[in-house]
Amino acid sequence: MAYELEAFCADARKTLKEQPGAAGREAVRKLVEKLLRNPAFVEKYCGSGAKPGIEVIHRDRDTGFNVLVHVYEKGKSGPPHDHGTSWAIYGQAAGSTVMTKWRRLDDGKKEGFANVERGESFKLAPGMAGKFEPGDIHSIEIGDGSRFVRVTGTDLNAIPTAVFNPEKKSVASGDRL
Repeated sequence: MAYELEAFCADARKTLKEQPGAAGREAVRKLVEKLLRNPAFVEKYCGSGAKPGIEVIHRDRDTGFNVLVHVYEKGKSGPPHDHGTSWAIYGQAAGSTVMTKWRRLDDGKKEGFANVERGESFKLAPGMAGKFEPGDIHSIEIGDGSRFVRVTGTDLNAIPTAVFNPEKKSVASGDRL
């Protein structure tokens, strides 16, 4: 029997309640990969008929996690950013996305200033999922036709997040893409 969205949400909810830390989030990352192995799910939410843009397909009342689908026709890249106090899991459904981790070199005490440097990069191919913990700084490069599922610990529009400009050595709150 195929692993459906409803089963994923129930399993993620149970996991996050029983293991609220990094181990639970790693278990949810693996559940995202399991969900992406269901071709019917991928076709329904990320297939050729999927509307370009970002759609919230689940908000969990008990734990606060959100499941979003991102559909892109044209590739794009975003600046280094974090998800504030939230975590995020990106699960690639189609195309590819390059994820880059960044390191903050300053102590964060000077308002508006941030010295960040590029760290390791990895490429997500269909069926793979990557995880970022709260406060992790990362950037993404989305390929043409890329489609992915993103699971976040909360509604990112409801919490402060940061966007970094490595060239200007600055940080501000705001949108990531």
